[in-house]
Amino acid sequence: MSSFDIQLLLTALVSVLVLVALIVSRIRMHPLLALLIVSIGVGFATGMAPGAIVKNLTDGAGKTLGAVGVVIALGAMLGKILADSGTTERLANAILRRTSTRMIPWAMTLVAFVIGIPMFFEVGLVVMLPLIFSVARKLETQERFKGSAYVYVGVPVIAALAAMHGMVPPHPGPLTAIATLKTTVGPTMIYGFLAALPAMVLGGPLYGAFITPRMTTRPDEALLEQFTAVQEKDAGSTAPSVGLGVLAALLPALLMLVHAVAEMLLPKDSGVTHVAAFLGNPLVAMLLGVLFAAVTLVFMRGGDAEKLRDGLGKSLKPIAGIMLIIAGGGAFQQVLTSAKVGDAIVHLTHQFAFPPLILGWLIAMLLSVSTGSATVGIVGAAGLLAPLAGADPTLNLPLLALSIGCGSLFFNYANHAGFWMVKESFGMTMGEATKTISVVQSIVALVGLGMVLLMNLLPPMG
Repeated sequence: MSSFDIQLLLTALVSVLVLVALIVSRIRMHPLLALLIVSIGVGFATGMAPGAIVKNLTDGAGKTLGAVGVVIALGAMLGKILADSGTTERLANAILRRTSTRMIPWAMTLVAFVIGIPMFFEVGLVVMLPLIFSVARKLETQERFKGSAYVYVGVPVIAALAAMHGMVPPHPGPLTAIATLKTTVGPTMIYGFLAALPAMVLGGPLYGAFITPRMTTRPDEALLEQFTAVQEKDAGSTAPSVGLGVLAALLPALLMLVHAVAEMLLPKDSGVTHVAAFLGNPLVAMLLGVLFAAVTLVFMRGGDAEKLRDGLGKSLKPIAGIMLIIAGGGAFQQVLTSAKVGDAIVHLTHQFAFPPLILGWLIAMLLSVSTGSATVGIVGAAGLLAPLAGADPTLNLPLLALSIGCGSLFFNYANHAGFWMVKESFGMTMGEATKTISVVQSIVALVGLGMVLLMNLLPPMG
């Protein structure tokens, strides 16, 4: 390691500490301002030219808003339609009626597990928020319930979505590792499911039950109203069936699942694959979901078009701040990445000797934590270990790909877009967000590594 590498690592560490101090100290700076200020500070501290700093800020914020922001906006619109039509209310009632309070986190884990198979973490959370808020809002009215109902219901969803996102193809992280290491999807997917199940149980219902009595988290009232308040029916309109409402809610996930299956089973140059890729793109899938919900749950039921338009417009107001903070997180991530903090992490790992499965997890973890990008962690770790994977015939490559994916999940924090999405959606402080998404994903990552090492003791698949 060079002195410049040490400087980069110290700069990354100090930048996160300063960011937290600006937000939680007496200054109480808005997260967006704090993220931009710290990003500029990192740029100057690492020797970037002023023009390069500005370019990284705009590129990072724009890329994040393009990938996540529009999808979040469409998700808010879909959630508003589902809430106004009464679909979310009836689903919440069905869960509460058929499930005991103790079993609710397990039911939510199952729902998030299914949603998480094709959906990215942020997209899955947007789709799940109306149901989380509806169930939790009813649960918190029970006299015997102690702590935050939103944490009790939300933590299992976060754990399940994170586990699926990092461990199971067809998510881009695992697929990238599979392609780089030149292994196969089938065994990696089976290993991923086997590792994800205990990880989401320990990080979800079990950890959620432990942390809930110690939390008082409650989302902003405007966001709660948006996702849980049932709008009065227009004269002459009829209530949609629950089945139709569920189909509207799940349509984006189904389209993404079709894309994933086509990508794995059909040739890449197939016309069907191209169509599936277009329809299964998160932005297009969410757009189609909103349009389908508007037609089936509003227009076909005699709903008022003007009222629908006003409702969709209002749905964007509570999440505008969330999207901008996420964009600020993207700017911070881009500056850290452009500063070559990842290279310094790689040089650091060269100083130690670890078994390949642990080394893959460790490199992905350090890169993800330092740069704020799980993708950087996976690409970097897989690229570094690809020569070793090709030279060692005894190495279980599907497990190595899984280990890298698990490492990329560890300690999602202030330079990750997902951290800010959870923090702002649930109305959490920095400390509360750390106790939830950061700790939950760390549990998932560590349990995943444990399962990798355990499964490595067994004969390899195929």
